[in-house]
Amino acid sequence: MISSRTLPTLLFFCLTLMAPGLVAQALPEFREIVKSKSPAVVKIIVQYPLGGAARNPHNTEEIPEYLRRFFEFRGEQPQQSQRQRMSMGSGFIISGDGYIVTNNHVVDGAESVLVRMSDRREFEAEVVGTDPRSDLALLRVDASGLPSLRLESDDDLEVGEWVLAIGSPFGLDYSVTAGIVSAMGRSLPTEQGENYVPFVQTDVAINPGNSGGPLFNLEGEVVGVNSQIFTRSGGSIGLSFAIPASVVRNVVAQLKDSGRVTRGWLGVTIQDVDKTLAESFGLDRPQGALIAQLAEDGPAAKAGLEAGDVILQFDGKDIPTSAELPHVVGLTAPDTTVQVEIMRERKRKTLRVKVGGLEADDSYALSSDRADEDRGGRLGLVVEEAGADVLERFGLSGGVLVRQVSPGSVAAESGVLPGDIITMLGSSPVKDVSAFERAVARLSAGDSVPLRLIRRGSPLFIGLKLRD
Repeated sequence: MISSRTLPTLLFFCLTLMAPGLVAQALPEFREIVKSKSPAVVKIIVQYPLGGAARNPHNTEEIPEYLRRFFEFRGEQPQQSQRQRMSMGSGFIISGDGYIVTNNHVVDGAESVLVRMSDRREFEAEVVGTDPRSDLALLRVDASGLPSLRLESDDDLEVGEWVLAIGSPFGLDYSVTAGIVSAMGRSLPTEQGENYVPFVQTDVAINPGNSGGPLFNLEGEVVGVNSQIFTRSGGSIGLSFAIPASVVRNVVAQLKDSGRVTRGWLGVTIQDVDKTLAESFGLDRPQGALIAQLAEDGPAAKAGLEAGDVILQFDGKDIPTSAELPHVVGLTAPDTTVQVEIMRERKRKTLRVKVGGLEADDSYALSSDRADEDRGGRLGLVVEEAGADVLERFGLSGGVLVRQVSPGSVAAESGVLPGDIITMLGSSPVKDVSAFERAVARLSAGDSVPLRLIRRGSPLFIGLKLRD
């Protein structure tokens, strides 16, 4: 008797015997891509000053163990503290006159950068510009007539599509690995909490030394720049991430033109909308980016956007989750005026916003036009006036401090914690305990309302659903 487990294998074996050409046609052919494109892939050899070090070496203490930017790091032993430090990565030529793309973390802090070609020629490279927010860098070597690669122009990469990587993992030059696109638009916030890159996730084997190398489609176009992997072992487990061609084109064009990058900036702190919040805002499903806080005099504030608005569309593009908004805004040219569709007080509204600009080293301050509160009862909260020192510390004009959350209460089920500072309930600002009690009194059984609070200095919305 043939078991159900062995039947698929037997069928495949029979199919191979009967029609071997049919099976072969189902698999991708990589040989021509490798032959024609490898000459434009380069190895990057970086040297650091005596006593210096790579900013992002293979070091599990500097970044989470499960998410690493990898390039081969030839570090020193403790007794060799004065020896030169070197590291290696990958890159690729984008024009015959010597422009080369790699990762910012490959060349960050370098004293010198050497580019080695597949024919063993070597060139000293100039760092034209870097962009830490996208983890991209543009180099140039003094040469002409070099082989070059073309960036994909249509941005039509799809999940399930075959892709190919060429790089120098562990110093093994021009290694080729292949796989499929696992997901698109992955959000991997940086240590600063920024999220400007909609990463392409693949199962292509990427290891130390692959960073900065190209990711190809079957047309031989570069669809991404390999940048990070997800790992718990230090090696590839089939979760790798590449910077998409759309971001690379934008960043490279600016670095080539001015040596720096300015990206679109809205000036908001945002969070996702869950089921309860969606219901409280009058949305038919969780969607959009909920504004938790605005930058002082930022583009959003100047355009009339407010904390509690849910951004549903930006410049005609749907915003299904909060993670999508930075991707779209970042690729918008500064000083461009766009239409932004929001949900405010259960009504859709469209505002015109002039997008600002955020340069590589820019940061911004957030404003504090805050609000609301409750003293137990229906929500299960015990609150008190937030002290002047607390309000000053967080830049608040008012609020109530949560002292106690009753187990099993509406507040507890919604995730409110002792120490939270409530500034808004529903659409009502909470300046003090009296304002909080009035806001609670206006609630009806079965209502779903947003609760805005400050937790460890960060603004947060929580959806409250009162029991029937």
